[in-house]
Amino acid sequence: MTAPATECEAAPPQRSYPTDEELLIRVLVPYKEHCKYLKSAEVTASAGLSCAQGVFAIEESCYIDDTGHLNSVEVNIAYNQLMYYLVAKSVKEGLLTGFEAWTLDDFWRHQLPDILIARFASNFRRPVNPRSFTGEMEFRSVARRAPGGGSPFLHAQTVFRYQDAHGGRCDGEATLAFVNVP
Repeated sequence: MTAPATECEAAPPQRSYPTDEELLIRVLVPYKEHCKYLKSAEVTASAGLSCAQGVFAIEESCYIDDTGHLNSVEVNIAYNQLMYYLVAKSVKEGLLTGFEAWTLDDFWRHQLPDILIARFASNFRRPVNPRSFTGEMEFRSVARRAPGGGSPFLHAQTVFRYQDAHGGRCDGEATLAFVNVP
């Protein structure tokens, strides 16, 4: 399965937001110090969807001896950090369809217990240097669902890509579920 390329750079965005340092620090609070991989992120938005481009550095793997390349666990952690930042910034600025009623207090309350990865797939094209790489992720769609009259949740389709300065590349897709939403 090949993930579609993200379009963070494709069309001119309606709005662009450089790294919000205070927000980034708060988003990364749940992570142990040696697991804070996201260093900066720029968010762009257009037509109710948003995307983010981030800069990452992993000095040392949090769970295994050095493999010399980005691995699937680190990809997932980097994805989570960029996704959390993108959602928080989108909520703060009112950028993302489906989150219009959310406040930052709602985001902080839901960040860990109610934002679930329902499906995650990554494809490694060439090894990525974990010491210095960039990444982007994009919300492709967000829809409110209430299957069988049950509790409503937000269902989101996202794509992501990581790369380094030497041609390393990894990309993929993730489906998110935001449960217990306002």
